Amino acid sequence: MESGLSNLLSVSIDFGTSHLLFPTIIHWIMAGLFLVILVTKVVPFLAAVKRGERTLPIVGEPMDAYRFFGTLVLIVAYFYLMDVVGNLFPYTGYGFLFVSMPFVLIMSLMYMHEWTKKAVIIAVINAIVAPGLAWFILAKLFTITLP
Repeated sequence: MESGLSNLLSVSIDFGTSHLLFPTIIHWIMAGLFLVILVTKVVPFLAAVKRGERTLPIVGEPMDAYRFFGTLVLIVAYFYLMDVVGNLFPYTGYGFLFVSMPFVLIMSLMYMHEWTKKAVIIAVINAIVAPGLAWFILAKLFTITLP
């Protein structure tokens, strides 16, 4: 009788797979939330489109090809250059820092509709301060390895 109770109260941990417990739980929660969104938002929207009450927002609207393709090119270049620059300064986070500054500046300028002196100065300050602050907090305070 006692051995059955001790088996019930004992815990054995497989350390080879124990780190997968919480990501698995999060994946199932996210899948459930995705289904809730599909049922409550997407299905009624598609039914309204089928009845002709609404239209699909991406069909028939003009596309800003400059910003769309510019964003795609910048994102690909950002990740590629972060690795290249990061290999020049290994384990310092300078790849993230030195590539994020021009990336944020170019993205800001690309999406800026009116280029006033004040707006450009704010974009330049933001491009320097935001990645610098993120780099300082992550790389120096929390010692998280950045590319």
